[in-house]
Amino acid sequence: MTQKSALLILTSHRQLGDTGRGTGFYFDEMAAPYWALVDHGWDVTIASVAGGQAHADPKTLVEADNRPPMVGRFMDNQQAMDKLSRTAKASDVDPTNYQCVFLPGGHGAMWDFDDLTIGQIITEAWANGAVIGAVCHGPAGLLQATAENGEPLVRGKKVNSFTDAETRQIELVGVEPFLLETRLRELGGLFECSDNFTSYAVQDGRLITGQNPQSTVAVCQLLTEALDRL
Repeated sequence: MTQKSALLILTSHRQLGDTGRGTGFYFDEMAAPYWALVDHGWDVTIASVAGGQAHADPKTLVEADNRPPMVGRFMDNQQAMDKLSRTAKASDVDPTNYQCVFLPGGHGAMWDFDDLTIGQIITEAWANGAVIGAVCHGPAGLLQATAENGEPLVRGKKVNSFTDAETRQIELVGVEPFLLETRLRELGGLFECSDNFTSYAVQDGRLITGQNPQSTVAVCQLLTEALDRL
């Protein structure tokens, strides 16, 4: 049996607007799906918008005793860490080589995932029958993706992401360049969510999305179930 391949795409943006704080990808939102895929026997390529060394949000780089299990496993695995240090450049990847594309979040994604390159990767992978997953701010990478009929990929599909209410709660309205929930709704997404910072994940066919960092486990569960059906 041919080994299936998955692509994880990470943000390369490192500044949280004009706050003076750093950002990047959220480590657990990358590590948990990475191991879900690897443990399913999949080959996983890690790419980033700019390529090369990928940078996690500083606040997700916690001491070993406080790391989520999948983060600890990732950071203790030299092969995995090597992948993170030499990510492929997103514009160089061939989306048709992958049966799954996953978009981890992190506030940085709000600056560089709403992009034609990311949109085209998702568009081509979707047209080729891939499972598409995203969590938290990762669904920003869906905004410029289209379905086979040329309409926005999210139009008429159940979807969620980091919510406008959560953005207000952490006082990033006006810091991030747009409100992700609002944009998904404007594109015709059937937006669903739960209370702030509680777990929620939704699946619509091959599209799987999660609301926030607390939703990562639920997203991975839906992801593995979808992979089993491929």
